[in-house]
Amino acid sequence: MASPPSSVRQRGAGQPKKSPVKDFFVGSNGPSEALDQLAQSAQHAVKSEWDYKLGLLVITVLAFATRFYGISHPNEVVFDEVHFGKYLERTYFFDVHPPFAKLLFALMGWFVGYDGHFHFENIGDSYIENKVPYVAFRAMPALMGALTVPSVYMIMWESGYSLPAAIVASSLVLFDNAHVGQTRLILLDATLVFAMSMSLLCYVRFYKLRHDAFSRKWWKWLLLTGVALSCVISTKYVGVFTFFTIGSAVAIDLWGLLDVNRRQGALSMPEFGKHFAARVIGLIVVPFFFYLFWFQVHFAILTRSGPGDDFMSPEFQETLSDNIMTTQSVTIDFYDTIAIKHKETKTYLHSHPDKYPLRYDDGRVSSQGQQVTGYPYNDTNNHWQILPAEDYAQDDLSGHAVRNGDLVKLRHLITNTVLLSHDVASPYFPTNQEFTTVSVEDASSTRFNDSLFEIKIDNGKDKQEFKSMSGQFKLVHHPSKVAMWTHTSPLPEWGYKQQEINGNKNLAQSSNIWFVDEIPSVKPDDERLKKEPRKVKSLPFLKKYFELQRAMFFHNNALTSSHPYASAPIQWPFLLRGVSFWTQNSTRQQIYFLGNPLGWWITSSLLAVFSGILGADQLSQRRGIDAMDKRTRSRLYNSTGFFFLAWAAHYLPFYLMGRQLFLHHYLPAHLASCLVTGALLEFVFNIDPVELDEEPRPSAGASVDAKGKKTGRRALGRERVGPQSQLALWAASGVVIAIVVGGWYYFLPLTYGRPGLSVAEVQARKWLGYDLHFAK
Repeated sequence: MASPPSSVRQRGAGQPKKSPVKDFFVGSNGPSEALDQLAQSAQHAVKSEWDYKLGLLVITVLAFATRFYGISHPNEVVFDEVHFGKYLERTYFFDVHPPFAKLLFALMGWFVGYDGHFHFENIGDSYIENKVPYVAFRAMPALMGALTVPSVYMIMWESGYSLPAAIVASSLVLFDNAHVGQTRLILLDATLVFAMSMSLLCYVRFYKLRHDAFSRKWWKWLLLTGVALSCVISTKYVGVFTFFTIGSAVAIDLWGLLDVNRRQGALSMPEFGKHFAARVIGLIVVPFFFYLFWFQVHFAILTRSGPGDDFMSPEFQETLSDNIMTTQSVTIDFYDTIAIKHKETKTYLHSHPDKYPLRYDDGRVSSQGQQVTGYPYNDTNNHWQILPAEDYAQDDLSGHAVRNGDLVKLRHLITNTVLLSHDVASPYFPTNQEFTTVSVEDASSTRFNDSLFEIKIDNGKDKQEFKSMSGQFKLVHHPSKVAMWTHTSPLPEWGYKQQEINGNKNLAQSSNIWFVDEIPSVKPDDERLKKEPRKVKSLPFLKKYFELQRAMFFHNNALTSSHPYASAPIQWPFLLRGVSFWTQNSTRQQIYFLGNPLGWWITSSLLAVFSGILGADQLSQRRGIDAMDKRTRSRLYNSTGFFFLAWAAHYLPFYLMGRQLFLHHYLPAHLASCLVTGALLEFVFNIDPVELDEEPRPSAGASVDAKGKKTGRRALGRERVGPQSQLALWAASGVVIAIVVGGWYYFLPLTYGRPGLSVAEVQARKWLGYDLHFAK
């Protein structure tokens, strides 16, 4: 009995490959007639492409409607809603993110004549009472969010997908509560996601011109890709994930150009070098200079002293006018009484008569010496007298300035003891040395060396004068070479919950920095208090830039404290929890940042399906079975695979981060998952794609170059899909969109913050135990 014909093909048993060029001329009397036929079909396609354009128009109108609807509500500060009004005040501030998106907000404020007087310090502060043009500020991210939706549509269109696929992908973003909610508030993520989508779109346009290398359009889209990439990383440093996505695609493309057997002919090494250099210029050099440009604007605007001064070095602060640290700095002399403050935790070096316990909770033994701790408040127990290693003569005690590199002793005035460190483990860190004090007699005899400390001014010159406020320094124990250090973990009750002070063996650690906050012993008529008008200094741009970069990276990585609405990356694709942005008890209204659960579960499911399809295809090929034709496999791996790479690149690195993470960090990856969903839906319903690696055929409306080659017009949607039935695809797309719209509408009260919901309505929306307010 004969078996029915199989839908899969054995490898090597298929029909011989057809030449695209031969196919092109079949049924015609030559190239001229074929071109005429193609021109007529293209003209028909132009008339027929109205549906793509209509879809784009509808999607764009809906995007603006959903993002701008009710944007004035609430008229209060919401969660992390921040306007960087200090740009308008020109006062220096510090933030862990690059300045591009913040400058856009400042530009909007400048447009509407805002002076930046309101600093958005507390959730619930009224915009109306403080006369803040908050609607104008919210309009900026709303515009970015609205434009993101048609950019997703255009990515699918330009990538050659059918109209239903483009509509599904863009609708998943259009009707997503997280994208809507995040882009209606004064937040940075709308700019980040829009720039990321534009990077993908520009690269797709660039890649489509690969057979027309070095043409004007080819350069245009290459450079626009670079500019878009620059905007991503100039908004947040997670933009490096977009660089990785595009960089991986470029590396694969360059690897293909090296192939001597490539269909379009082998490139010589000089030609390949031109391709490589062009991509380096367009995708690395140009973005880097744009990135630097925003920092130059940042420094040029912020010229006055402000709340960000403390994050920067004294040298940097001297470039700011009205800087308190440099205007009030006083030279420190030996025998002065000083109060020493930790730069990072803002606690004072402190001591009191109480002793360390004999044994700690882990069984280790202490020296039972006098406690030396960190205390957050001004107190006389914070006063220390700075002494030279060898005393001066009694008639020559004044006028000797302390300098960088000097050996000093510190005498605690209240208890009349001298600071000391020795080879005894500290209370919390067995590897760090204990800090204690000993009597003046012991410090002058048996414990003399243990009481010596070296003043090391941070980035200071040899023998530079040691000054209060501006003289940030490390206090290094001379014999053991450990630096005085503290941290925020409080000591037990025996230490009055104050901070531990110990000796850190890692001298390079930036948290070893201290400064002298005041000199209580200085008399009002002291010559050192007489100040001449200070001239604002200048620093080279790159020196300021690198210092700021170090500070931004350090403090970004230091965001490790817990937060009630923080979440883990494993929770994001399944939308296991959201973030409470704002509540109003009187009306029971709330804004709860949450995606569209139905939409997110669909995209996450299809990500898994895509991985399974790739795995099954690889397995079947290993067994000599072809389940897909070449064109389908090319589309699945090259185009849908590119979208999947974008998702993985914007999602998986978060597993390596130790800082606070929130649901909004998944938004760029979610956008990529929407692209995968639209593409995979088309694959499942068997839309046969045009082969991506085919040489583009001449088409109507194309220009003719000097060699008679037709160039210029992009392939039309109808040409890409062909005359195939899309009824099943349209039906499936309709079902998906209906489900997504339903989920979006159901959670709208939590996205727009109104109307208020009853207890039963709130309970009904706690699908996965979301921690919503007013549930009781």
